[in-house]
Amino acid sequence: MELALFSEIPVPRPWHHDSEQLRYKELIQQAVLADQLGYHSFWTVEHHFLEEMSHSSNPEVLYGAVAALTEQIRLGYGVRLTPKPYNHPVRSAESAATLDVISGGRVEFGTGRSTTRAELEGFGIDPRETRAMWAEAVEHIAGCWLNDEHEFQGQYWSMPRRRVLPKPVQKPHPPLWAATGSRETHQLVGEMGMGLLSFSAGVSLEELALRVDLYREAVEACQNPVGGYVNDRVATFAMFHCAPTTAEAYENARESFWWYPTVAFKLVGSVAEMLQEEGADLGDWNYLRYLPGMTAEADWDTTFSIEDLVEQGVAIAGDPDQCIELCQGFADLGVDLLLCMMNPYAIPHDKVMESIRLTATHVMPALSR
Repeated sequence: MELALFSEIPVPRPWHHDSEQLRYKELIQQAVLADQLGYHSFWTVEHHFLEEMSHSSNPEVLYGAVAALTEQIRLGYGVRLTPKPYNHPVRSAESAATLDVISGGRVEFGTGRSTTRAELEGFGIDPRETRAMWAEAVEHIAGCWLNDEHEFQGQYWSMPRRRVLPKPVQKPHPPLWAATGSRETHQLVGEMGMGLLSFSAGVSLEELALRVDLYREAVEACQNPVGGYVNDRVATFAMFHCAPTTAEAYENARESFWWYPTVAFKLVGSVAEMLQEEGADLGDWNYLRYLPGMTAEADWDTTFSIEDLVEQGVAIAGDPDQCIELCQGFADLGVDLLLCMMNPYAIPHDKVMESIRLTATHVMPALSR
């Protein structure tokens, strides 16, 4: 199992005039260090309106900055939002291909549909149409890369025959991935021959194993991938903090490991809440139907403790030996790439840098044996 650096670019309050600039500078330094130390890839997200949690609304600019300062580390879209009007499929193809050109062929292209009310409602998107939009967009993006000239006529987008430029360096195109949050979409992504980004926050390792198995079975049977080849790799993410001692790791990460899942659960549940308020059928969001009630009744002050999360194996924190053991839990499930969320909220920059170094020195070699 390989390790990647992953960030949603949180900016905790209170905000100052340079809070966002400082956080971006710190993240770029972390990415450069990860490149020097041999991490597989650097991933971030596309989110809109998510105050404090994610100030990463235009990650392509960040990817370009990181590409210019690094040599080997791959650059992961985690993810590019595909529903209309977030991003037109042709602009997505152009964006990722341009990054692939300037980075020398280092792009990992993740796709997704968005899972928060703030974003979907803010852009005037019907949540019930987002899966169909995502599936259509991915097909158009791949077509722009695979064909010298391309044309399409779909339900949501159309384009007369055009040569979409530039073409990516990687042939036939960068690896295609898709973010998933339900059992059904784990299977669907496998059927489409795309890499799995199992972004299922809060699920047990047992449930993750079931979902990975659903994906593996589907991707092994895939004969007609949406892209030019089958990407059968499995990735997931975990909050991650390594320190010289477990006690220090818990002290550094306690607030952040509570804050992130608390906010994430409320945000993800907000889509089902919006549809329920409208009296609408949840459709393919039905898997979230319990979240509004759960979030209303939860005691958020005690729901997520770092000790409980580590004991369950769903978060990684501790000294290097404990981090190795916890990482092995994901590797044993067949995870190929673990996206390490080194700063879910407010872990100090120097502690994040230390965690990146300790992980590279001790954890990564142990996982490669």
